[in-house]
Amino acid sequence: MAAAQAEAGGECSVQAGPAGPAMGAVGAAGPAVNHPEAAEEELSPPPLPGLQLVQQGAEAHVYRGLFLGRKAVAKLRVPKRYRHPALEERLSRRRTTQEARSLLRCRRAGIPAPAVYFVDYVTNSIYLEDIVDSVTVQDHIYSVQRSGNDTSSLQDLAEKMGELLARMHDEDIIHGDLTTANLLLRPPVEKLDLVLIDFGLSFISGLPEDKGVDLYVLEKAFISTHPDTEVMFKALLKSYAAASKKSGPVIKKLDEVRLRGRKRSMIG
Repeated sequence: MAAAQAEAGGECSVQAGPAGPAMGAVGAAGPAVNHPEAAEEELSPPPLPGLQLVQQGAEAHVYRGLFLGRKAVAKLRVPKRYRHPALEERLSRRRTTQEARSLLRCRRAGIPAPAVYFVDYVTNSIYLEDIVDSVTVQDHIYSVQRSGNDTSSLQDLAEKMGELLARMHDEDIIHGDLTTANLLLRPPVEKLDLVLIDFGLSFISGLPEDKGVDLYVLEKAFISTHPDTEVMFKALLKSYAAASKKSGPVIKKLDEVRLRGRKRSMIG
């Protein structure tokens, strides 16, 4: 079986048939679903023996295990039964490819993201480095707010997030699903060592519009998931603007996207 291998910073993306040994995947797989298809999918076997299901979402199932002796996570795209099989195969392959490319592009630019171990286009699954003992930024914010302690550390976290997203956008990488659940903190969390995950909806674009929408998605996630964090998000944007070489047009587009969003809300 022929295979093409691309290496970047020690990780590899293998475009081949069935994947090798067992392992796991990092990141959210999208919102959980509750419809007849979900019941069918629960009975589907893992892409490889020995994998343990850790998350079941609308877009993908996430498994954890070992890959060539390394702790890893496996992300298996869930087929949409309402689509024509040929179209579904084409879309799944394109998104799997783009996710791997975005991750590799991040790694080459020094942007913290999981290493890509293997890409299997037969099952449309991707095998990634497991960020061991990490916590999501979402859970960390919840924890700090519930503790009743000083929340000034969240301001520092927001600034770190802004710097990281500025670096990502300066490489013309659009994440497509920015939420606090798709950012991890390596232990110890006090170091604020961030890792970007779940590039399943990512793409490459230099357009300020696309980057502005990316930030707007994150802002909406902040508002819905973390009430009373407006000051934190403002600190994120200020840090983003200071760190990005292309922030001016992006922030302007973000303001335009916000205005469009408000108009849609008024119209209903």
